[in-house]
Amino acid sequence: MNLLDKLERNFGRYAIRELMVYIIGINALVYFLSYAYPQSNAISKLWLDPHLIMKGEVWRLITYIFIPPTASVLWIFFILYFYYIVGTGLEHEWGSFKFNIYYFTGMIGTSMAAFIIGQGATALYLNLSLFLAFAYVYPNFEILLFFIVPVKIKYLAWLNWIFIAFTVLTAPLSAKAAAVVSVLNYFLFFGKDIINTTSAYQRRRHFKSLSASPQKTTIHKCAICGMTENDDIKMEFRYCSQCEGDYEYCMPHLKTHAHVKSEKEGGDDITNVIP
Repeated sequence: MNLLDKLERNFGRYAIRELMVYIIGINALVYFLSYAYPQSNAISKLWLDPHLIMKGEVWRLITYIFIPPTASVLWIFFILYFYYIVGTGLEHEWGSFKFNIYYFTGMIGTSMAAFIIGQGATALYLNLSLFLAFAYVYPNFEILLFFIVPVKIKYLAWLNWIFIAFTVLTAPLSAKAAAVVSVLNYFLFFGKDIINTTSAYQRRRHFKSLSASPQKTTIHKCAICGMTENDDIKMEFRYCSQCEGDYEYCMPHLKTHAHVKSEKEGGDDITNVIP
C-alpha cells in the first residue's frame, strides 16, 4: 500500500465530494456577478496577490480558483462544462480523496510560485494540469473541436504540453514559475507510471530490433575451415567414416583432412590426429 492509499484510509472521510461541481458553480456565479455588475470589481477581489495576502487578505489563497476562465459569454458555458467533465471523470476514476489531493497540491504549488516570484496568479495552469491528468487517464476520449471535428483528447494534451514548454522558454519569470509548479502534481501522480511505461517501450523496441535481424542458424559446418551452407549454398558436406566422432567436412577437405582417432592409455581417452 502506497502513501496515498494510507492517507485515504485514515482521512478519506474528510474528502469533499464533487469538489469540481462546487468550483464550477462559484465560477459561474462570479462570472454573472461581474457581467451584471462590472462596478463590483469582483474578480480583482479574488485574485491571488501575495502582497495583499501579507496585508491580511488571506481569502485570496483560495478564491483565485473561482475566477472565471474567460470573459466571453459564448465560451464560458462550454469551458465550465468541459471542466465539469474533466473533474467528475477524474473523481470517478480516483475517488474523491485522491482527486482532492491532486487539486489541492496544485493549489499549493500555484500559491508557492506566486509568493516566490512576488506576483499574482490565477488558476489557469492549475486547471490545465487537470486537463493533462484527464488526457492521461482517458487518452481516447473524443471531443468536438469547434463543435464539428472529433479529436481525441490525447492530441490536445500534446498541444498543451507544447504551450507549457513555450511558456517556460519565453514568458516572464512569474508565468514560468506558475507553469512549472502547477503541473508538479501531475508528475507526482503519474511520474512513476511514465517512467515504467518508457522503460517498457524501450524494452519492446530492443526486442523488436533483435527480432528484425535474427541470427542465422546453420546445420552444416566444416571442422577444418569452418565453412557453412550460409557461406556457399551449393557446397555439400559429409561426415568422415574414418574419423571417430561427429566430424563434418566440406567437399574440398573431405579427402584431405587428417583423420581423428581415439586411443585409450591408462584408462584415459586420448585423441590423436592420424594423417
